[in-house]
Amino acid sequence: MWDFSSGRAGLRAQLRQRLRLPVVAAPMFLVSGPELVIEACRAGVIGSFPTLNARTPEILGEWLSRMATASKDCAPFAANMILHKSNTRLEADFEQVLAYQTPIVIASVGRPDKVVERVHGYGGLVLADVASLRHARNAVAAGADGLILLTAGAGGNTGWLNPFAFVAAVREFFDGPIAVAGSISCGRDLRALQVLGADLGYMGTAFLGTTESMAPPEHKEAMLATDADGIVQTDALSGMPANFIRSRLEQARVISPDGSIAGDARTDVFSWKTVWSAGQGVGHVRAIEPTAAIVERLEQELMDCAQPGQGGHESSL
Repeated sequence: MWDFSSGRAGLRAQLRQRLRLPVVAAPMFLVSGPELVIEACRAGVIGSFPTLNARTPEILGEWLSRMATASKDCAPFAANMILHKSNTRLEADFEQVLAYQTPIVIASVGRPDKVVERVHGYGGLVLADVASLRHARNAVAAGADGLILLTAGAGGNTGWLNPFAFVAAVREFFDGPIAVAGSISCGRDLRALQVLGADLGYMGTAFLGTTESMAPPEHKEAMLATDADGIVQTDALSGMPANFIRSRLEQARVISPDGSIAGDARTDVFSWKTVWSAGQGVGHVRAIEPTAAIVERLEQELMDCAQPGQGGHESSL
């Protein structure tokens, strides 16, 4: 599946060869499902989803079977797993991930050494979400093949570091694949990441409004009506910093119009159904459209940026 003989640096070249664009359609809770993942892979980018979006481990197995069949000879797909002890389904879901030899496993909220050896056993790749340099070093030490840098402005659980500083610092000790999450919305953003030395744009909000996403129509419409000023970051809901659509938080009485938390807003992160997340790049999403159309536009934008006279160095992807 993946050839590890050339080390982490060699994986960067393998990703380049298997993708049309350096993009991950990022996993979004209650939004990413089989249709979005499959269409992303067919369009030539990595489609991904949280395993908890499937209501049971058995349904997860059905999803993985569909994805494995439909994405054959396309870009690889990825399953995002929360490794924290609060995820009571971790072992059952992981068995399904292993059974269907999921090409890429994204490890979140926990050290990836819990999954690396078994995923490598069938040739799978492990990427780890990290929000700080300490997290990045720990993930590398734990055997992660690649890193997803959560930077300021990412939708849902977010980071706080500036991507310029984060990518540069990580490249001092890590030569493997790097994806960057945080307001990556267009081809210009992807070009900027390449110049920084990153490999992939981790794009969630850009795919939230696709016709294949599982987001309810009201979530998509709220996103279209929102810009960067309409996004609120708070740790009041789950204990971790996350970005949400302000208007929806007010409608759900989670925050007051003045922005203060309305009473005890803390809720179970696994049952966010009354609040909707989006990243600060939400203003770039102006229509509900198919995944394939978004990828085609991103490709054209990236090509336009790479034309002679547009600046930049040779890209890594």
